[in-house]
Amino acid sequence: MSSELTHFDGAGNAVMVDVSAKDETERVAIAQGKVLMAPATMALIQSRGLKKGDVLAVAQLAGIMGAKRAPDLIPLCHPLALTSVKVELALDTENNAVLIEALCKLKGRTGVEMEALTAVSVAALTVYDMVKAVDKGLRITDIRLIHKSGGKSGTWEASP
Repeated sequence: MSSELTHFDGAGNAVMVDVSAKDETERVAIAQGKVLMAPATMALIQSRGLKKGDVLAVAQLAGIMGAKRAPDLIPLCHPLALTSVKVELALDTENNAVLIEALCKLKGRTGVEMEALTAVSVAALTVYDMVKAVDKGLRITDIRLIHKSGGKSGTWEASP
């Protein structure tokens, strides 16, 4: 792991990293997270019994939109031409959780980790927003990068 912070110049000013000299490579990032809830809330999502609609379908679309808007939300994040964004949500009824996974891909000079993490975060916030009226104890947890590949540093996998 590098000990240098790349988003600051020698005087401590914030800068967008210059990636113009980097080679274009296929870059992939996968992030995960989850939303924990009460069993009754899980049952409502499973039965599609919420007035706001299909929680998983809306959150999936929100996650995809979130990945595309990452540079609008994160000040020094490069605007990227994403070639693929996939967001999957699954119900873990045993643990009363909505599991979220996002995969972002492109061919470019910088990675897509922030886009994948933003996709998971926005999808989780959307689940929260859609069910907060029936469950005040919701918890968004464990948002993390689990895989990245491409570029000079190659492939990285998170520990289980």
